[in-house]
Amino acid sequence: MRVKSFKHVHFVGIGGYGMSAIARVLMDMGFEVSGSDVSRQELAVRLEERGATVFYGHRAEQVAGADVVVYNTMIAPDNVELMEAKRRDIPVLHRSEMLARLMEDRMGIAVTGAHGKTTTSSMIAYMMERCECEPTFVIGGVVSNLGENARAGCGNYVVAEADESDGSFLHYHPHIAVVTNVEPDHLEHYGGDFSNLLNAYQQFVSQIQPNGSLVTSAEDPHMQKFAASAPCRVVTFSANPDSQANITAHSIHLIDRGSISEIRLNGEVLGTLRLQLPGIHNIMNAMACLAVGLEAGLTFEKMAQALSEFHGAKRRFQVIGDVQNILIIDDYAHHPTEIRATIAAAQATKRRIVAVFQPQRYTRTYFLFDAFSQAFSGADEVVIADIYSPAGERRIEGVTAERLVEQIRVTSNPSVRFLKTKNEVLQYLLSTVQPGDLVLTMGAGDIWQVAHRLSEALKSNPSEARALV
Repeated sequence: MRVKSFKHVHFVGIGGYGMSAIARVLMDMGFEVSGSDVSRQELAVRLEERGATVFYGHRAEQVAGADVVVYNTMIAPDNVELMEAKRRDIPVLHRSEMLARLMEDRMGIAVTGAHGKTTTSSMIAYMMERCECEPTFVIGGVVSNLGENARAGCGNYVVAEADESDGSFLHYHPHIAVVTNVEPDHLEHYGGDFSNLLNAYQQFVSQIQPNGSLVTSAEDPHMQKFAASAPCRVVTFSANPDSQANITAHSIHLIDRGSISEIRLNGEVLGTLRLQLPGIHNIMNAMACLAVGLEAGLTFEKMAQALSEFHGAKRRFQVIGDVQNILIIDDYAHHPTEIRATIAAAQATKRRIVAVFQPQRYTRTYFLFDAFSQAFSGADEVVIADIYSPAGERRIEGVTAERLVEQIRVTSNPSVRFLKTKNEVLQYLLSTVQPGDLVLTMGAGDIWQVAHRLSEALKSNPSEARALV
């Protein structure tokens, strides 16, 4: 069942990043698109403005006329639209299965890994766009330079963010695969066993096209093991100048919200890489991007120029405001490694760092509790909000934000406090932050709202600011 056999595609849960991206690409390709979601969201509204039919609320009759119905992992099996589609014998596909079909007819570039997927896939999409490759791209976040998370191009490449969280990346057989790194996360989908997640990554690597390429970090021990048995060419990268990786970064200078480094390929100098994104981790992301471009035959000069213009993806070290000399940055960091890297990147600003973190999911907090407690040593002050849990997730006895605060105080940062609600966090920040501070909100939930509200409040006079709380 190929994409060209469809005319009308219906999405159940059309407003999310992943679903809206595929819907946008199909619309660009001339398909009729409809969909439903529980509430009116920005990405769904954008699709409506482009001509999609979007329903708010799920009802059986809304699948009428569809040739295929697409859903994502968050949609329950007893959803009325899914059940009606099956009753009508309308084919039902998971989001990843539809994306896999989009990649079938072109050169698929799939980006996966524990950290950096959205930034790296956004970098690749923007770089290839600037290098006139006209790629199709489907990204899990808005690419700042392009103002969108998806587009159907007329070139040979499809750039896609491949989600390992639920195992759906195993639907892909890419021409080029980027695996940024491998760490324990999303273990609730893998029976609580990291070895099951490792097996999934190994299978993903085995599915790369034999005439394709695996791009991965030379510093990741798991990926080096999997790379040894990869069915394709392997290209490695490293920020360690002494590494034997194919692509290496040298003479690294970390600056305020950016970096400068010299890039070498197999020991030969390619040139200087300037980034407007901070931190070693973004240099690593950029080297993965360069590796993909080199495999596609692009020149370093054109790629480096494109990457020097790249401003990042939404919620990836995104500057929300710089008000009264208080810098407010929001980041999607929701894993201990990401938190450490994001705080380290913030340190290059030389400001006092107030790190505000909202844990997401009881399961992640449970499995990574000790690592979370050790992740905040680089901040001057830490605020922990209550755990953000998606609908339907069960609480785990003993797993609380208050207990995490107690452990952080002992393990990594004594200057930590628990503030349960976003309003309490905002009130505290308004009463304590000073000129020269950097407020860094982190988490995969809705803590980003605090960053935006804080920026708005600081632009007001004190009485107005209190009214916003």
